Amino acid sequence: MRKPADWMQMPTDDRILEALEGGLRLTPAVIAENIDKSRTHVSRRLSDLTDYGLTEKPKRGYYEITHLGKEYLAGELDASELADSSG
Repeated sequence: MRKPADWMQMPTDDRILEALEGGLRLTPAVIAENIDKSRTHVSRRLSDLTDYGLTEKPKRGYYEITHLGKEYLAGELDASELADSSG
């Protein structure tokens, strides 16, 4: 069972992570199209997910899921234990 943190927006954050779960690098626009949300909203959520280490930007404009993100989706990580790295 997944353990989301208070800062997460459900079910949007889970859907974003699930879209990235296949190992593809995707843009916010592509993710937004596939989860029926606006690109702006997805971009904001990706910023938070990246700050907490669940996604990363390997290249400008593209995101991918991290090992922590995969652990969260598998129910092996309590997201409330993650620290915001944005300072």
